[in-house]
Amino acid sequence: MNTTPQPDPQDRPARLTVGVVGAGRVGPALAASLQLAGHRPVAVSAVSEASRRRAEQLLPDVPVVPPAEVLQRSELVLLTVPDDALPELVSGLADTGAVRPGQLLVHTSGRYGARVLDPALRAGALPLALHPAMTFTGTPVDVQRLAGCSFGVTAPEELRLAAEALVIEMGGEPEWISEENRPLYHASLALGANHLVTLVAQSLELLRTAGVGAPDRMLGPLLGAALDNALRSGDAALTGPVARGDAGTVAAHVTELRRHAPGAVAGYLAMARATADRALAHGLLKPELAEDLLGVLADEAAGADGTGSTGSTPGEDR
Repeated sequence: MNTTPQPDPQDRPARLTVGVVGAGRVGPALAASLQLAGHRPVAVSAVSEASRRRAEQLLPDVPVVPPAEVLQRSELVLLTVPDDALPELVSGLADTGAVRPGQLLVHTSGRYGARVLDPALRAGALPLALHPAMTFTGTPVDVQRLAGCSFGVTAPEELRLAAEALVIEMGGEPEWISEENRPLYHASLALGANHLVTLVAQSLELLRTAGVGAPDRMLGPLLGAALDNALRSGDAALTGPVARGDAGTVAAHVTELRRHAPGAVAGYLAMARATADRALAHGLLKPELAEDLLGVLADEAAGADGTGSTGSTPGEDR
C-alpha cells in the first residue's frame, strides 16, 4: 500500500495531456497509470511493430504519430527511449523547435539525472527525471506493479514537488537521487535485478541438465526465501558452502560446471569470491577455513584464465 503522505492539492499537477516518445515496455505503462490518475494520453510515437502493439494494448485509441507531433499535442511528455539514445533525442527535439516553453519533459532513464535535459531546459521546458525501479514486461500487469514501486527522482529544486506528485499519482514512492549519484544508483539496481535474471536462468538450465523436471518449482520457494532473508538481514543471511568455508564442495562445483556449463564458471568464481569476502568481513566465515577456500578460488580462477594448470578441463576429474 502506498504510505507516502499525499501532497497538498495545490502542489499536485493539473490534469495534463500526456505524450509518449518511445513505446517500449516502460512508456505506455506509465502513461496508462497517469490515465488512471485522471491525465489524458493524447499521442505516442512507435517505430517497430512490437512497440505499436504495446501502444495499442495499453493505450487503445491513442494515435501513433512522429515524435515532434507528440510534443506538439502534449503538456507532459514521457521520453522513454534507451539510455544511450536519450541525449541525441533531447538535442534533436530542442534543435528542431519541437520543445515548448512550460512543457513538462520527463525521462525515465536510470543513468541520467535532469542535466541530460538541458537543451530542452534552454528551450523553456521543465525537466524531470523519474526512473521506476521496476522490471517491465510490456503488458498491463506493469501498471499494477507500479503500486508501491520506488522511483528515482531528480529535478530542479523548484520542480521537486511536481515530480514527487506525479510519482505518487502513478502509485509509486518517490526517492530523491542527486544528479551526481544517478550512475551509482543505476549501477546498484542493475547489479541486483539484471544480474539476478542471468543467475536464475543459469540455475534453471543447470537443474534441467541435472534431471530436475520442474526447476522453476524447485527454485521458487528457495529464491523467495533467500531474497526475503537478504532484504531483512543483509550479509547475516549468507549461507551455503562458501559462507561455511567448504572448500572441497566449492571445488567439486567448479569441476561440474567446467564439464556441463563452462560458460558459467567465471561468474560462479566471481560471485563465490565476493561472497567469501563479505562472509569473512562479517565474521560468518572462519579465518582458518577461509584460507583453503580462497586458495581453491584463486587456483580455479587461474585455470579459467589459462594462466595456471590447476583447473580441470571439461570431462576430467580433479
